[in-house]
Amino acid sequence: MKNFFQRYTPLQIIMHVGAWFPLARLIFDFLTDNLTANPIQAMEQRTGRAAVTLLLLSLACTPMNTLFGWKEPLKRRRALGLYAFLYATIHVLIFLDLDFGLAWSLIIQTVFQKPYIIVGMTAFLLLVPLAITSFDVWKVRLKKNWKRLHQVIYFIAPLVILHYGWSKKGTFLALQGDIVRPLVYGLVLLFLLIFRLPPVRRALASLRDRFLLPLLRPKSQPKPASE
Repeated sequence: MKNFFQRYTPLQIIMHVGAWFPLARLIFDFLTDNLTANPIQAMEQRTGRAAVTLLLLSLACTPMNTLFGWKEPLKRRRALGLYAFLYATIHVLIFLDLDFGLAWSLIIQTVFQKPYIIVGMTAFLLLVPLAITSFDVWKVRLKKNWKRLHQVIYFIAPLVILHYGWSKKGTFLALQGDIVRPLVYGLVLLFLLIFRLPPVRRALASLRDRFLLPLLRPKSQPKPASE
């Protein structure tokens, strides 16, 4: 047990346990027949929410470092992104197989009838190359192009939020219907993207260096008075 805690940091443990928990709970609820009257829809919605949440957490790693000078979230960013892709993949497989039984003609017809599915599929397909190239070997192979490729996430994330919000029954402009959660996700994403703007990052880093870091540094002990 001691070796376990020496190998993994508390943040790592929380991240992995938290990332697997939605899937474990989903399986438990499925086995205990506790997935509402429409279990397939419940599985789609829950895996979709998990994917969005983990994607936003991965995007929050850099602002956490900027705001607090905390470097460890940068090391967990890739794992969070891959967990988000895992849930997105499960979400898509449930839609294609459990919901439509891989009936491609019906799937295509449904996609064109519901534009939010086109948005979601576009976001998922764009996530695929990011997940494949997330490992260090691809950083070496792609060099500068690796960073350019992964900056596509700033286009994918709004698509994901749009897909999520559009799939709900409600109207954003009138603030009516089941829009509270998508609206919160959208506002969180907006702030995370604003925090990444170079002028904002410099301003936050300056505030951190001025006010936060002095509070975290241990105060120097006063010198003893000479006798």
